[in-house]
Amino acid sequence: MIFRQFTTREIKPTGWLKNQLKIQADGLSGNLDKMWNSIKNSSWIGGDDDGWERVPYWLDGFVPLAYLLDDEDMKARAKKYVDAILERQCEDGWICPCSLDERKFYDVWACFIICKALVVYADCSGDDRIENAVSRALRQLSQFINGRTLFDWGAARWFECLIPILWLRERNPEEWQLDLVDKLYIQGVDYKKMYESWRYAERRECWSFLNHVVNTGMMLKSEALMTEFRGGDANEFAKKAMEILLRDHGMACGHFSGDECLSGTSPVHGSECCSVAEAMYSYEWLIALTGDSYWSERLEKTTFNAFPATVSPDMWTHQYDQLTNQVQCSRFPDGKQPFNTNSEESHLFGLEPNFGCCTANFNQAFPKFAMSTMMKTEKGVAVCAIAPSKVETEIDGSKFSVEIVTNYPFADGYKLKVCSDTHDEREILVRIPEKAVDAAVNGEKADCGFVKISRDFFGEQELDVSFTFKTELTERPSGLYCAERGNLVFSLPIGERWEKKEFVRDGVERKYPYCDYEIYPTTDWNYGFCSDDFAVQFGEVGKMPFSPDGAPIKLKAKMAQVEWKMTDDRCEELPESKKAVGEPKEITLIPYGCTNLRMTEMPVTD
Repeated sequence: MIFRQFTTREIKPTGWLKNQLKIQADGLSGNLDKMWNSIKNSSWIGGDDDGWERVPYWLDGFVPLAYLLDDEDMKARAKKYVDAILERQCEDGWICPCSLDERKFYDVWACFIICKALVVYADCSGDDRIENAVSRALRQLSQFINGRTLFDWGAARWFECLIPILWLRERNPEEWQLDLVDKLYIQGVDYKKMYESWRYAERRECWSFLNHVVNTGMMLKSEALMTEFRGGDANEFAKKAMEILLRDHGMACGHFSGDECLSGTSPVHGSECCSVAEAMYSYEWLIALTGDSYWSERLEKTTFNAFPATVSPDMWTHQYDQLTNQVQCSRFPDGKQPFNTNSEESHLFGLEPNFGCCTANFNQAFPKFAMSTMMKTEKGVAVCAIAPSKVETEIDGSKFSVEIVTNYPFADGYKLKVCSDTHDEREILVRIPEKAVDAAVNGEKADCGFVKISRDFFGEQELDVSFTFKTELTERPSGLYCAERGNLVFSLPIGERWEKKEFVRDGVERKYPYCDYEIYPTTDWNYGFCSDDFAVQFGEVGKMPFSPDGAPIKLKAKMAQVEWKMTDDRCEELPESKKAVGEPKEITLIPYGCTNLRMTEMPVTD
């Protein structure tokens, strides 16, 4: 491993990022245990509701959120769940909530993720019970899969179990752990072989574990994690797979489509919220395992575009599927949805549109991103994703702190405030984004990627990292274009009318503020670009930075309307004509992640 992640005792968000985590804590993430039966009455804590992935998913994000914000109430609520789970662990180590007779039918994917969530809790809280509990659970798992090999989600997501195994080996390496790694690798899906004989270039209507978009987001780190046990190039498979996915299924927002399985490059096919959160987590691991800023680029683009676009600005609701060109979010007419296998309501903003996995799992995205803005190097700190945060740590027993002061990505450049209480040489890996121009560190020209600064940082010092970006039109596979500036993608925001839908279905209540919403357009959306000349406007970062009203950076563009039809409550994939209808006018574009309704891929007018 090249870099190592800081714990929540060492790293804290600041600035707009801290505010974003507060929005999340005040929204759905911070309240699921109070109102959603899948968490509130879960079998994991002795209830009679869901006893599989939902509580582990939720804890995996709720725990770091609580500790990053140092919220005592949230910490106490997390401990209540952890206590209940540990109290119910069986004598033989089995940790999941099912009877002895039910074990042979129980998909052990839930064991992987609860162990992963418990490891996060241990790193945040320092709870010394966790090591023994996780060790017992994984020993039992190793015995269990001798006679009941991995199946379904456990087989598709086998590599997630490597994360708690690595954690255990750092504390107490034992031979049985390597035996379990071998079993997982042999019994699990061989994604490496799958991408060598790639058969998923086209959109397929059938559902499959192999092209399931969440499995895809997760598996990107699979072979890199295995190199920690078997050696090899941690970058090779991940980069190959990433490039194939972006080529055949890439979206303008930097993610790959999948509703529910890989869905091609059309701007009116969606991608699942879970897949965005899991891709972000994979990129964070890949940064640590490879030390390659390529993965920092992928993480930033996904975090600043795809993820905030799939949750409402107040983070009380989310979509199951987001669309690149999303002009209306109303229930599609029966049988008319554009999705592979998802329902007609999958793009609504709500409590659990289509399915509740994303309700539980979207919680990890921003907290784990905050923990990955900086990572440990052998002699210092690496800036892995640029966002406001502060690290206070020790290196060789001496205190060392680094703070990123910035409004990036809503402004250019950042400052590093460095404090060291020793004259020993320390290093900082300063990161320059790939698309930056005129980049410099303290006035000295710098190349893109990681720039190593090694010196005596005794006392308080400051590094000024300056750069700017060129705004450009990027051609998409559809023949349409999108506007990009650095790692921000810009969209035409569409006026919105939200219609509240409060109801009960299958025993699950939706009521304000966690009801469902349909959103209807109130302004024209059928535009094309008349020029590739854009004016940039910087503003203050508002209380909700990822919202149409709070967008801190805007582009002024010359655009004109074109003939473009809307069919079955969605815009057609392509306009009828690229010919301008009417005179060009100045239109304001805002970041993709700040929009709810939007047009992103648009033509260049004739």
